Parts: sequence; C-alpha cells; structure tokens
Amino acid sequence: MKHPLAAGRGHALLAFVLQGLWGRGDVGAAAGVDGVAAEAARGSSRSGVAALTRHIGARVAAFATAVALAVTMAVPAALAPVPAALAAESAGEHAVAAQTASDADSNAEADAGSANASADAPANATAEVAATALPPTSPTSPRIANVPPGEAGKLAPDAQVAWLVHAAKSGLLEKLDDGQLVSLFESLDPLTLPRYLATGSGGYSSCEFTMWRSERVRGIWPGKPDHMLVRLTHEPLRIYAKWLPDGAHAGQEVLYDASKRRDEMYGHLGGLLNVMPLWASLDGVLARAQSNHRVTDLGTAFIVHQYLTEGRKFAEAGITHPSQIEVKTMNGVRVVAFTWETPTGRPAFYAKKEVLGLDLRHPWFRTIESYDNDGRIFERIVFEHISPKTFDDLTFDPKNPEYRF
Repeated sequence: MKHPLAAGRGHALLAFVLQGLWGRGDVGAAAGVDGVAAEAARGSSRSGVAALTRHIGARVAAFATAVALAVTMAVPAALAPVPAALAAESAGEHAVAAQTASDADSNAEADAGSANASADAPANATAEVAATALPPTSPTSPRIANVPPGEAGKLAPDAQVAWLVHAAKSGLLEKLDDGQLVSLFESLDPLTLPRYLATGSGGYSSCEFTMWRSERVRGIWPGKPDHMLVRLTHEPLRIYAKWLPDGAHAGQEVLYDASKRRDEMYGHLGGLLNVMPLWASLDGVLARAQSNHRVTDLGTAFIVHQYLTEGRKFAEAGITHPSQIEVKTMNGVRVVAFTWETPTGRPAFYAKKEVLGLDLRHPWFRTIESYDNDGRIFERIVFEHISPKTFDDLTFDPKNPEYRF
C-alpha cells in the first residue's frame, strides 16, 4: 500500500517534529515551556493551570518526554539492548496513564489543549506528567500487553514504542500474518519506528552471526553472494570474519582489533593473497577490492545508524512516511520491509531507494537493499542468523588453532 510524500500544513509540522527527534528541536522545546509558563503567569486561576497541565501533560508532554528518551537512548552500538528496551516500556506505562487522564477532559477542551500544546509547548515539563500518571509497572504489564495489534496505532507515540518492544519480545509480531503486519505499521506514528530502533542500540553488544552479502564494486554486480560467519564484540571493537564454502571468496578470513591497530585489519584477502596473511589499511586497495565498506561496518548496528543518519535528511526533505510497507522473506528471513525513496538520490543521500527489512523479534534491521540513481541495485545484505555470545581473547587472535592465518 502506498503512502504519499509529506504535503500541506500537517505534514510540515510532522517534518518539524522529526527534525526535533534527530537533534533540531531544542530551541523550540525551550520556547514552548516558556510559553506555558507565561500563560500561567498572566492570571490563570489554580484550576485553570491544573486543567492546562492535564491536557498538555496527557496529549503532548508524554510524547515529548519519550522523544527526549529516544535521543538519550540512541547511544553507540556498544551498549546492550535490554536496559533501553525496559526504559521504553516504562515510558509507555506513563503514556497510557496520561492518555487515560486525558480522556476525562471534554472533547472541546482536549482538542484546544492539543492544538495549543503542539504549537506552543512540544516539550512540556516531565513533572506535570508524573503528577497525573500511574506508577510504572513491570515490562509485562497488561496495560501494554493487552492492547490488540489493531488498536496499537491509537496509542500515544511513546506507548506505541513500548507496545512494539513487548510485541517483539513476546513473539506476537512474528505470529501476525502479512496483512496484519502491514496494517499495524501503517497505523503507527512516523516517529515510532526510529524511536523503537533506538531502544536496541542497533544490536547485541557481543554476538555471532551469518550473513549473505552482495555489492556492486566498480560497477560490477557479483554472480554469487558472499556467505560469511562473523564474530563481533564491542569495547573495544573486535571482529573475526570468515567467508563460508557455499559463497563467493570461500576460505578468506579477516581479524580486526581496535585495541591493537585501529586503522588496519589482518587477514588473507583473496586471490593469490588468500594463502598469505598480511596487514592492510581499512581503506586501502586490498581492503576495498571486494567491498565498498570497511570491515568495521559489519553488523546490524551500522544499518540502524545509517537509517537514523539518513532520517535527518528525510525530515529536511519533508519525507515522513515510507513509500511502501510490505512483508518479504529473503534467504529464509521474514521481515517487514520499508521502502524509502529519496527525491534526488546520490550523492545527497546514501541511495535513491532503500528497502529496509525490520526483524520481527528485535529492534534492528535484518535485510537491506539499496538502489542507485539508475534503479540498479548496488547492495543487498541479509543477516541470516544472529545470536548473543561472549568471546575470550583467543577468538580475535590469529594464533587460534581453528583459523587458517
């Protein structure tokens, strides 16, 4: 199902809010808070201030608080996803309580408050929300868990994020059929997806995964994709990658350890050099012979980071919705695929069109397809299997007897 590009006053406001999410809304937020304070100071009665607090806190402040939370949680991929996910679900509890308090107001008062708050106070004080919200409960609270998928789009934006966290962890998302998944994600606020991704920090802090990867290098699309096994950990960033027998460049291995040589990797890099391990620059000719990326770009975190970075450009261009949402299965991996089409393409954007496939159990992308300005695919990546693992120092040591350095 298609979505139009942003147009008109409502979408212009939404583009402004998106810019705020990606680091452009601090001045407006401060101005909004000052505006509320000034209004109260101009002689409003105590009950009037309380009413203003109720509908602003209920309809907007919880949303603004979660925007700030999403920015805070968009930390480097080295952090583990679980604490951020719990925080998002707790924020959702506040949002549900705020939504309930808001519904007690009259329709006229709520509509007026919503309009004024959106225009004048997008970052109202968090304390006002806490005064009317129920205490946060456990991550499995029925207040979030019992909302059916068809009703999730009616929740406040931060509650939508918390609902998605629960639905993914509980397995609910992957149980939905294709039509239900498309309808669900079409109903969600445009801010929900990037904020949901922020709860996961892009992936596990230490993991092993297999992936299929094809890239157009020097204008040539490969006849056979790479099939790779990757072991990755952070703090410091360390990577071991091996090209598996059923893919291109079988038998190659690469090691990277930021604590030893930040700008170099060690491995046998292909062709005649496949039997001669050597050190090579991350950006050197040998390193880029088979890929347009650094070895440090391996992993789900890079794709999430790229999406959030491109999001700033989308907002500036007035793009608030993907042009298409569908369900796809690639190399056995079922995902919700979001197609983003840019107005000008490269070099202003990473790609003219990108199709990003969301994992149904975790807040990161499992697939990516990127197209150039001529409509040719130049990159396809599928993360086949991903599992959290801890590693000892031998994992990233070329003297490991399992390796062939």
